[in-house]
Amino acid sequence: MTDQPVVTAARYRIGEVAERAGVTTRTLRYYEECGLLNPAGHSPGGGRRYSEADAARLLRIIELRDVMGFNLEQIGEILRSEDRLADLKAEAQRGISEARRHEILLEAIAINDRMRGLARDKAAALRQFQAELEEKAELYRRRAEELNLLAGSGT
Repeated sequence: MTDQPVVTAARYRIGEVAERAGVTTRTLRYYEECGLLNPAGHSPGGGRRYSEADAARLLRIIELRDVMGFNLEQIGEILRSEDRLADLKAEAQRGISEARRHEILLEAIAINDRMRGLARDKAAALRQFQAELEEKAELYRRRAEELNLLAGSGT
C-alpha cells in the first residue's frame, strides 16, 4: 500500500460549490483571480469544476476571512504556508536523509513562527478593540448614572 494522496474528481460546478459555501460565484472567481482558489479542472466547454478538496479550501478561506478576520493578503500567506507545510510533511514521510529531515524541520518552524506572528497581531488588534469598547461602556454607564442622579434630585 502506498501513501500517495487521493485525488478526487473535479465534479462540482461553480454554482454548486458557491451555494454549498454560502458565497456567490463572483466570489469564487475573485478568489481565483487573487490566487487563493483554483478549480481542479474544467468541463469540455471551459466551465470550472471543483473537487472536494477545492470546496474544503474555500471553506478554509471563509473561516479565515469571517471567523478570524484576516484580509485576503493574509489569507493568501496562510494558505501558501499551509500548502508548504503539507508539501514538507509529504516529503518527510518519504525516505529522506537525516540532513534533509533537519532542513525540513527548520523550515517548518520558520513557517509556523510567521503564522503565529499573524495570529498574535490579529489577537492584539482584537484586544485593543475590546479595550476601547470597555472604555466606552464605562463612560456610557457613568453618564447614565449621572442622568439618573440628576433626574432623581429634582434639579
